[in-house]
Amino acid sequence: MFGGGDKIKIEKDLLAKVKKYSGIAGYSSPEEFVQHVLEREIARFEKDGSNEEEIRKRMQGLGYIS
Repeated sequence: MFGGGDKIKIEKDLLAKVKKYSGIAGYSSPEEFVQHVLEREIARFEKDGSNEEEIRKRMQGLGYIS
């Protein structure tokens, strides 16, 4: 999925949703869907000019990191 053999673990329920919605949205694979979503989110951070501390605070506020 991420070239070079790197792997990312996600919960089973989330993976099921990724598989379901990637097909509905017309992506060729769940990997393509995940890559697109991540690229879009990273571009948003870059566009906002967010620095590392701002990103960390935002992610904590959303409950993604503690």
